[in-house]
Amino acid sequence: MIVMKFGGSSLSTSDALARVAGVIAERVSRMPVVVVSAIGKTTDRLLAAVAQAADGRQGEARRSVAALRDDLRDTAAPVLSDVPAFDTLLDRHVEDIERLLTELQAADDAARPALTDALVSHGERISSQVMARVLRRHGLDSVHVDVRDVLVTDDRFTEAAPLFGPTNDRLRALVRPLVEGGRVVVMGGFIARTADGRPSTLGRGGSDFTASIVGAGLGVAEIQIWTDVDGIMTADPSVVPEARRVRQLSFAEASELAYFGARVLHPSTVLPAIERNIPVRVLNSMKPEVEGTLILSQCPPSGSTVKSIASKEGITVIDIRSTRMLMAHGFLAAIFEVFDRYRTAVDVVSTSEIGVSVTIDRTDRLADITAELRRVADVSHESGQAIVCLVGDAIRHTPGVAATVFTALEAINVRMISQGGSRTNISVVVDERDLPAAVAALHHALFADLDTSSEPSVHSRTTACER
Repeated sequence: MIVMKFGGSSLSTSDALARVAGVIAERVSRMPVVVVSAIGKTTDRLLAAVAQAADGRQGEARRSVAALRDDLRDTAAPVLSDVPAFDTLLDRHVEDIERLLTELQAADDAARPALTDALVSHGERISSQVMARVLRRHGLDSVHVDVRDVLVTDDRFTEAAPLFGPTNDRLRALVRPLVEGGRVVVMGGFIARTADGRPSTLGRGGSDFTASIVGAGLGVAEIQIWTDVDGIMTADPSVVPEARRVRQLSFAEASELAYFGARVLHPSTVLPAIERNIPVRVLNSMKPEVEGTLILSQCPPSGSTVKSIASKEGITVIDIRSTRMLMAHGFLAAIFEVFDRYRTAVDVVSTSEIGVSVTIDRTDRLADITAELRRVADVSHESGQAIVCLVGDAIRHTPGVAATVFTALEAINVRMISQGGSRTNISVVVDERDLPAAVAALHHALFADLDTSSEPSVHSRTTACER
């Protein structure tokens, strides 16, 4: 049994839907459970309608939804056998979306997150029903399962956390018998319900997380994340065109890359897989013959110190200075308690004798955070920054990595530098304007001499974890 997750870009056209059906058909003997994101940019368009309704632009919101409905029909109809039935399905979804838009306009701030989750859930609900129908047209015995009947979360709407106990029970009771009976189960990702039945979502990118949750709960042999790239690369190809595919990674390396901006994986994706020691493979739905990137629990040492460079834009650096309080007992605890209270994650931390600098990528509570911190210290902040993160298990025992980093970045001002607690990453903070140059310089310094002219042999000393 395997899980196959397909992202929105892999489903964005009728040709893409047919291609994905072919990929699934070729692997039907492995008993696939299929998890799909919303088609194309559906979620973004639904969120735009939410914003329009919240601003009182109800007519504009409804026109946006009508246009989305027509685009979804144009995408799916060419690969469906029963288009009138699909039209009826779409009309039911649009009717419910319009009802929720009306409720959103009148709702207060406390009620809007739950209503937003209910509304955006229609993206995955539609795409999963579309894919089940496409698979049936391709001769597969597919069945749609509403993932909201399976995945149970807490009530932190828009970023809910799964409740693994009841979720695993439902997976075993509802999904496993269908798969073992020869059915191809299709479910949406990203969406769920709370224990009391209210719609919830796992946050943006949560379809990857859904695939991992489902795979861990069913104890599958492999979790496959199908995207529009060949796998995890040594850097973002849009920044470094000569970036190369990473053949294998450890779970620790993949987690660091995902958290620090590698867009192929959701940061939480690998966590359930780690607990169950289930391999995760990242593949290209447009080139299914490419072996992709395999993520394993542990890898023997390879010949490469750094596996990949990730980057994250939209970073704000907060500088906290106190000549009298820094070394006082509990000062650091007081600082981080503020970030915890406002549910704002800190990425990178750097300290000196009189100051602490931290980075955040969410600024919706920045004013509240800085106001509280100013009670005990001088505080300033600077936006428009970026994190560049070098990841590799071998960093922890390889001397000279920092020297290579600073030599490569000699012409770029480095705002902060930090080595993660796992010692598998080195992160630097630079101005966003310097990000492309910084990533390109580091990639050239670290990967210029790598020979990728041939695949590794099965007898190679680094076959378990290679680039």
